[in-house]
Order: sequence, then structure tokens, then C-alpha cells
Amino acid sequence: MVEKTLYDHLFEQLGYARMTEEEVEIGAYIIGNIDESGFLKHDIETIAEELQKDAGIVKKILEQIKKFDPPGIGSRDLRECLLAQLEEQGLKDSLVWELVDKHLYSLDKKSVSQLARITSTTPDRVQAALDIIRGLSPRPAQGRFAAPAAIVVPDLIVEKIDDDYIVFHNDKNLPRLRINQNYRSLIKRGNKTPADTKKYVREKLEQARWLINAINQRRSTMIRVMEAIVDQQRDFFEHGEDHLKPLTMEQIADIVGMNVATISRVASGKYVQTPLGVFEIKYFFNTGVSTSGGEDLSKRVVKNKIQQKISEENPAVPLSDQEIANILKEEGIKLARRTVTKYREEMGIKSARFRKQTG
Repeated sequence: MVEKTLYDHLFEQLGYARMTEEEVEIGAYIIGNIDESGFLKHDIETIAEELQKDAGIVKKILEQIKKFDPPGIGSRDLRECLLAQLEEQGLKDSLVWELVDKHLYSLDKKSVSQLARITSTTPDRVQAALDIIRGLSPRPAQGRFAAPAAIVVPDLIVEKIDDDYIVFHNDKNLPRLRINQNYRSLIKRGNKTPADTKKYVREKLEQARWLINAINQRRSTMIRVMEAIVDQQRDFFEHGEDHLKPLTMEQIADIVGMNVATISRVASGKYVQTPLGVFEIKYFFNTGVSTSGGEDLSKRVVKNKIQQKISEENPAVPLSDQEIANILKEEGIKLARRTVTKYREEMGIKSARFRKQTG
């Protein structure tokens, strides 16, 4: 039995939704920007700008997608994700809902007694609510669609030849599509094939030509997009992940002369084999953060650094978001505490209070 991926699951639900062609296009773009954890990586305004659509329409489609399974899919931060799970459990307007909705960002700073006073309830009820929060998944799609044993077959290959990076299709084991000459002979002038049979064969030959052209066009599009990515991310291919630069689909769309929706389709669910490993094409798209040296680091690189700091922390005394911001500042990365909080939540990492391990 073939396991469905998160994207298969979401696109299947999109197909059942009552939407216009334009709304489906917007929905497909939104799903293409949801990461494997289930979080939407871009805000509504960015998506609206890239698609050149009204932000109100984008928001409407996102709200529909957020009602898809799994609960919390398409959330933009930890708060949205947890609230969606609580609503699905019928806990809206409960004490645990209030703690997540109004006090999530101070839960690791206040004691149970303080939270009880703020919410006008008892410490026992607060503790019970905190236990429910601990049981929620910090990532909407956590543990549901992973298939670690699955083999990824890259669609493209990037190889360095001399000083140039060459992009080509990974199709050496695929048969070439071509039209059977026997069918062509049936419609040649002078052939005694009945007229209705000739008409039928002509229609099928035209469909076959269209399919072959469409496949060739898709191949050409993927290569052009990847060539533009390699050109923009040259430092990554030369020096590794820490040199990944900020890059948007809109930038690549401008370079190759295509619309952003086309770039999104090429990037989602398609993989490329590089000298540094196999990556999903959309891996190379991300926003940026400025450093004290005037350079731009990709958001993904900064997230990796935050994750590294947390993995190295003392579990008994976990780092607060402000402490992480201070450490990164010493390394030349200027991030506000709220930005650290946002990135931590996008990675589905809980706050210091809920990471603390005792005894």
C-alpha cells in the first residue's frame, strides 16, 4: 500500500472543496508553501503580492484550508496551531483555550499561582490546563505523514563540471515517448483506411503530440528554474548550507519570465540531486535576515542556528528567547526576541517552560 504524503492529502481535500479555478490556483500555491511540519511559511500579504491577488481572497482560501485535516494545518505560528487543535477537541472558550490564546507567550515566565490569579481560577485547574497544552502537538502534521523508509528519486541533477554547474534531467532509466509509425501509416494519402478510422487516429495522434510537447515543456521549465536557482545560490553550492541566501519565487519568476504559480508547482514535491545531497527544490526559497556585517542570511540558516542553540542548552535550565537573541547578537545576527519566538514556533519548538526537564 502506497502511503500518502501530506501534500497528497491536502491536494485531495482541495479537489473536494467547492472553489473556482482561480481559488484552486491560490489554494494550490498556499499548500505548496506549507512545510513538512504543517506550517505556512509565508504571510497572507506576501502570498497576495507574489500571486498579484487581493489579500482578502487569499485570506478566505487560507481559512478554508485551515479547516482541512490535520487540525492546525496552514497555521503560521504555534499559537494558531494549538488553538486549532483545542477547537477540534471541543475546548474552545475553556481555561486551556484562554491560556493559549491570551497568555501563551508568558506561560514560561509566570508560576502556576500567578496564572491562577490572572485567570481568576485555582492552581489545580491551571496545572490541569498546562498538562493538556503539553499533550498538544507543536507541529500540525507531526508524526502523521513521515515515510522515513521512502526513497526519493530526484527529478533533476546538478553537477559541477570544471567551474560551471550543469543542470539536467534524471531520466536515464525512463523510456522516451514517441509515436508509433504504424499509426502514422494509417492516415497517409492513398491509404485505404476508412474515413472514420482515419479521423479517430488523427485525433489520437494530436493528443499524443500534445502530451509529448507538454512533457518536454515541463522538462524545459524545470531545468530553466533550477538553472536560475543555481545562479542565484552559487555560494550555497560552493560553500554549503550556511551560505544559503534569501531568495523568493517572485525573483526566479522574474528571471525566467514565468508566473509565480508555475514556479510554485515546479518547486513543490520535486527534488534535485546536488554535490551537497538531495534537496526539495523549494528548499532554496526563503526570506532573509540582516547581520551586523551587512550581509543577508537566509531565514533557514538562522532557524538552524536557533535550533542548534536549543539542542545544546542545559535541559534543566533551558534558554529563553531573549537569551537566544543575545547569543545570536554576539555572533553578529541581529534578531529581536519576538523574531526568535516566531522562528522557534515555526519550527514547532516549545517555549523554555515546556522544554524544561527536571530530575
